[in-house]
Amino acid sequence: MNSISFDFSGTAVLVTGGTSGIGHAIATTFADAGAEVTVTGRRAAATEYETTLDRFAYRQLETTEPDSVDELVGGLERLDVLVNNAGANFPGGRDEWDPEAFETALRLNLGGPMRLTTGCRALLAASTLGGGGNVINIASMSAFRSVPIVPGYGSAKAGLVTLTWNLARQWAADGIRVNAVAPGVIETPMTEPMKSIPELLEAELRHTPMGRLGSPAEIASAVAFLASEAAGYITGHTLAVDGGYLVV
Repeated sequence: MNSISFDFSGTAVLVTGGTSGIGHAIATTFADAGAEVTVTGRRAAATEYETTLDRFAYRQLETTEPDSVDELVGGLERLDVLVNNAGANFPGGRDEWDPEAFETALRLNLGGPMRLTTGCRALLAASTLGGGGNVINIASMSAFRSVPIVPGYGSAKAGLVTLTWNLARQWAADGIRVNAVAPGVIETPMTEPMKSIPELLEAELRHTPMGRLGSPAEIASAVAFLASEAAGYITGHTLAVDGGYLVV
């Protein structure tokens, strides 16, 4: 059997948007490896979600609101791994070609993560985790190719890749590594509507050499690797976990 296990015992991990989909899979993977995991969501309490979150600490977060981000940072006592996963397209159901919706998409998917990450710098620098404190940003295939239906989301994710480069260089002396994972087409609540549009789903699968949707667990494994000591000489990298999507 070919398998890898990780040990994050005693590690403090924060996963934004950890209540469902990729974020929940990431949080679960770290919890399974012994980490103390905090997840964020937009609702007031963990009990308001259908997903069971009792393995994690829960904090409410509105990524677009600076006060909410700052309150979250102020309540953290220690942090070894920050996973910037929270994000969405079509903010408020609006067309991202509308300038205001475009700006909201940028705040949600880029501005908020940047504010949270820089706010956590001192905590991450104090980490004693093997390989150093870690930031892992969740990017997207839309950072690398045109997706005209979500110009704001794609622009924000491209910015997140660039931010990853710059933070990696800026914080290397602090012992903080900054990387990103760019998922391909993953089977999550966000991509669920594709199943009702066969021509859209088939087009995406034709663009994926492996010919299938990825799973949230496959993204979570990549995140755990980048956060581990095994990746101790990797920083500023965006790892595409995409079934070959970018090679087509």
